[in-house]
Amino acid sequence: MFKSCKTLLFVFSVFASAILPAPALAEHAAQRGAEKSSPFARYIGASQEVILKALELVGVRYRMGGDDPLVGLDCSGFVRLVYQDAVDLPLPRTAREQSRMGAEVAARSELKPGDLVFFNTARRAFSHVGIYLGDDYFLHAPSSGGAVRVENMQKRYWLTRYDGARRLLGKHPD
Repeated sequence: MFKSCKTLLFVFSVFASAILPAPALAEHAAQRGAEKSSPFARYIGASQEVILKALELVGVRYRMGGDDPLVGLDCSGFVRLVYQDAVDLPLPRTAREQSRMGAEVAARSELKPGDLVFFNTARRAFSHVGIYLGDDYFLHAPSSGGAVRVENMQKRYWLTRYDGARRLLGKHPD
């Protein structure tokens, strides 16, 4: 229990530093009256909603084919539920189908919070999906006996199985 609380606190701090706007930036945008209309503000708002919704589901048990948090979620059911509830974006049911949505993220160094990250965990490409948090961490519903949790993409297991990423929330300004 202590380890998972510590992990959640760490993830929240990473999330906050990665995508929450700095007070000066938010104040500047508000002064210009552009906070809701600028591409930066829209992206930040949508990615925040996605990450917050995903974090709400930490601890929900895994269930193959699951798409209901009361019964259990599989990886694609988790991602689908998060995007539907957070930003009203319907996604296909399987990880493979989800891997065809949005825009390709060409390099891992270009990943942004809210991007979908894909892995080969079942001897076939794009067989597993999660939601990128920032600083090489992602949220996912792992496998039988597990629960929705945060993982480090730098772990050997994930490094060797990484298939790519897709951005669904629009282009993030640099």
